Amino acid sequence: MKFKITLAVLIVGFLGLIAISRIGNGPTSTRQQNTFSDLVGKPAPAFNLVAYDGHTVSLDSLKGKTTVLFFNEGIVCYPACWNQVAALGTDKDLNNDKVTTLSIVPDQQGEWASAIQRQPDLGKETLLFDSNLKTSQDYGVLNLESSMHKDVKPGHSYVIIDKSGIVRYTYDDPTMGVQNPLIKKEINTL
Repeated sequence: MKFKITLAVLIVGFLGLIAISRIGNGPTSTRQQNTFSDLVGKPAPAFNLVAYDGHTVSLDSLKGKTTVLFFNEGIVCYPACWNQVAALGTDKDLNNDKVTTLSIVPDQQGEWASAIQRQPDLGKETLLFDSNLKTSQDYGVLNLESSMHKDVKPGHSYVIIDKSGIVRYTYDDPTMGVQNPLIKKEINTL
């Protein structure tokens, strides 16, 4: 009888620990997912990030242009993220006097030199470094379906911001494909 009681107490305690750990982790994931999808129609969160070439890019400096942010896993995401970064940077329809694209990566600036040397089209995109993940957190991209490194790296997520700084579209892409046609289609609806 003592064994059954002890076993029941252990099972209940174990289940309680599981429930508590889920409560502790659940709101962060839900909050981040809701934050990402709830961005649409609201002012985009401000950021100041250093680009690969060393200059600082702020959200305020982009007003007057439609801006596409591509949050991704960065240097470790080869070839999927690299291919999308290169495709964005070389697409004239997405980089002109009306539209700009920015790829936001969780890396350090120095980590990209050999990648750009290996795949030169990567250097045509504006790479912004979110090493402390603050911007990724502000945009809620760390716990989306596409993230293979939850809470550590974003996955493959897009945000389109209009000329006045309002988020008009968000898209998380767990297939990690090159989504230029989709992005252009959404920009054309603005």
